[in-house]
Amino acid sequence: MSRVLFVVPPLAGHVHPLVGVAAVAGERGHEVAWVGPCPVVRDLVGGRVYPAGSTVWRRPGGLRAFAALRFLWAGFLVPLADAMVPGVRAAVADFDPDVVVVDQQAFAGALVAQEVGLPWVTSASTSAELADPLAGMPRVAAWVREQQRGLRVRHGVEGDDDLRFSPYSVVVFSTVELAGEPVVAVADPRYVGPSLAARRPVEFPWARLRPDTPVVLVTLGTTNSEEGGRFLAECALALGDLPAVQGVVVDPGGCLAASGDVVVVASAPVLDLLPLTAAVICHGGHNTVCETLAHGVPLVVAPIRDDQPALADQVVAAGAGIRLRFDHARAEDITAALRTVLTDPTFTEGATRVRTSFHRAGGAHAVVSRLEDLIDPPR
Repeated sequence: MSRVLFVVPPLAGHVHPLVGVAAVAGERGHEVAWVGPCPVVRDLVGGRVYPAGSTVWRRPGGLRAFAALRFLWAGFLVPLADAMVPGVRAAVADFDPDVVVVDQQAFAGALVAQEVGLPWVTSASTSAELADPLAGMPRVAAWVREQQRGLRVRHGVEGDDDLRFSPYSVVVFSTVELAGEPVVAVADPRYVGPSLAARRPVEFPWARLRPDTPVVLVTLGTTNSEEGGRFLAECALALGDLPAVQGVVVDPGGCLAASGDVVVVASAPVLDLLPLTAAVICHGGHNTVCETLAHGVPLVVAPIRDDQPALADQVVAAGAGIRLRFDHARAEDITAALRTVLTDPTFTEGATRVRTSFHRAGGAHAVVSRLEDLIDPPR
């Protein structure tokens, strides 16, 4: 038995893929522990739990482009790392792991693993960073490097490697067929496809779904409720114009009132709904995109910020969906895009090609096999 420590941020989309990895690690006889902000890690089942940092984070509305990037780093990632380092150090000292799995946005894990000389693997819940999104913005890239240098100085950890990329291995929860080959030079990139794991049960009005009617699911993830009201309302109008499908709109912010045949819910059991779904409208979050394509379902993507434009471009390049402008799309635009992905078989074919690549990639089992190689290298 070996010990595997998972270091995660307070972001559900970054934790979900690792839940599946931890489950497989446990099945294969390894001891598992989690470290990160509560209640994110406290609510995880299986393995020990160590608190680190805080979940307090509120992104101002309306941020785009560099303003969004600047807040992500200076307002979230760097303060989160500063807050998590003591807890991660304590977890490593108590649990004594053989290998550490570090989410790409939980820099504290990379800092502490380097500090104590532990092998560590980057968990890239999104593939966008491997596309080198800052290649054409050298001043911004330099500013990002300075943010990392400041972290190292404050915590006394030597080195100048990019904390986003482990020198041992980078696990990417996608495939080359969707994400393309990495542009950034990283050590041992492993494209494993999505890691899908069972989640906590979510109440859902199943009785409201019409029998034998394909579902169109609308979701903007867990962190975009404040900005999503207008777009969700336009989606509800668009779905009202398509009586041949059953609309389900996830509205965690409570922006919408009940609307005719469209089912409006605060949360939804997405993995349970996807087998019934003909198309998904989303913001381009990595988990949503990959979970959808893992079921061979085409997408309409309206990216908001961060890595979402890059993911939307990947979907379009794979022939698995259509991109809309989040701030400007109206009901008629959404209706037109939906009609296209629902009636043009090339989009389902594109989604099916990606699904096939996901099935070949190995998912959580491939990740655990790589961890086992690091713990006990093959002779």
